[in-house]
Amino acid sequence: MKKISFFSILCSLAIACASGCQKSTESKASTATANEPASPDISVQAAAACGVQGWAAQNGGTTGGGTATATVVTTYAALKSAMQNSSVKVIQVNGTITIPSGGRITMQDQTGKTIFGLSGAKLVSTDQTKDNSGIFYIKRCNNLILRNLIFDGPGAYDVDGWDNCTLDACNNVWVDHCEFRDGLDGNFDIKNTSNYITVSWCKFTYLKAPRAGGPGGSDDHRFSNLIGSSDGATADRGTLNITFARCWWASGCKARMPRVRFGKVHVLNNYFNSSVSSSCVQAGFEANLLIESNVFEGVKNPIDLMDNKSTAVQSKNNVFTSVTGTTAGNGITAFTPPYSYSALAASSVKSSVTGSGGAGATLSGNTCTTF
Repeated sequence: MKKISFFSILCSLAIACASGCQKSTESKASTATANEPASPDISVQAAAACGVQGWAAQNGGTTGGGTATATVVTTYAALKSAMQNSSVKVIQVNGTITIPSGGRITMQDQTGKTIFGLSGAKLVSTDQTKDNSGIFYIKRCNNLILRNLIFDGPGAYDVDGWDNCTLDACNNVWVDHCEFRDGLDGNFDIKNTSNYITVSWCKFTYLKAPRAGGPGGSDDHRFSNLIGSSDGATADRGTLNITFARCWWASGCKARMPRVRFGKVHVLNNYFNSSVSSSCVQAGFEANLLIESNVFEGVKNPIDLMDNKSTAVQSKNNVFTSVTGTTAGNGITAFTPPYSYSALAASSVKSSVTGSGGAGATLSGNTCTTF
């Protein structure tokens, strides 16, 4: 059973005072795009009272756009305009927005922004080509929150294309209650010195059959989450510090749940149950992994040591049910997280992650959530 946290109490207080607590300057920070509905979700003020946990709480913390008035978007043009406008601090996505071929949205060199969806908000890409695929590419951004969005890709096809979402050289990012489906290259990748990232209550899945015959060579590229782009990217040393907490690697995921290079990555209280898996958590070059209180059910190789070049891989208090392959770490104790946290008992993880309000875009909007 999830505990009611102090942050939840703050959320209730924030909702009660939202209409009177917002500063007049904030209401001018961003306005609804022309022809868009101007009715932002009042819960944006509530979410601002929540404190991020995990690695994104370090380095000054992660607050996104704070309590700025949300710009409401319902079209691709409006979403792209709001994302690329640095003065727009909070974006509320309503309904389904289709990303046109070649329309991948790049957002770069911004600080302090929240992008969230109301219930059912979905971003859809159907393009399976190398150059025209992808939904979001976020580069050199700091203090960012993504919440309650469904990223619906075209299905896995190995053409060296784009992910549903990529973080490139970003710091202090909180990705919370999102669902990533059917990414072409990957569902959600993090690379190039990105640091202080928390991914909480997210669901990763593949609902479409993989497409074979791509020039990349893999006939089944349902590889969900890549952390660090190559062994040669040595600038990543000391970065890629990431927490994955209360996430669900669900049906269709083949591998990379996640696959990690270099970073200190805390894999905490997650649920893995993809029956087509070949590997789950993959420990790559100089990875430092604390794999704690997770549930692996009906999967292959829950902990894949790959070529044994990791710094440390520690398995702690995990539950393995009907699995095959490797379940142990490499015998080296992993890093000690610099943040405080309470690990849920592994026996309660599955019900927490898969239950009402659990992993995925299961919220009503930008509401408060902790782990």
